[in-house]
Amino acid sequence: QVQLVESGGGLVQPGGSLRLSCTTSAFTLGYYTIGWFRQAPGKEREGVSVIGSRDAGTNYADSVKGRFTISVDNAKNTVYLQMNGLKPEDTALYYCARRSGWSLSLTATGFDSWGQGTQVTVSS
Repeated sequence: QVQLVESGGGLVQPGGSLRLSCTTSAFTLGYYTIGWFRQAPGKEREGVSVIGSRDAGTNYADSVKGRFTISVDNAKNTVYLQMNGLKPEDTALYYCARRSGWSLSLTATGFDSWGQGTQVTVSS
């Protein structure tokens, strides 16, 4: 059974850092694009970052460029989202999801399996 499990969320002060992990199972990670999305209360889900299959590259939302970094460890079947310089507006439930193909689009179209999410709260 395909699974994606997020971890690493928590409470952090503005300017702080967190590293989210998306641990996957039952599929070959390198053949899929993995995306990170977030949704804050009362707001629409937002694509944060994607990393393409087979070294197809990465993409970031303008709101996180220069602060967040997505990476993959195929040996550990895990995708990471390093988040630095966190701001209160980064507070949200963060999800990872997988999509077939090489598209680096940040839309949710085509993502067929999702994790349950990990909460990130940025507050002093």
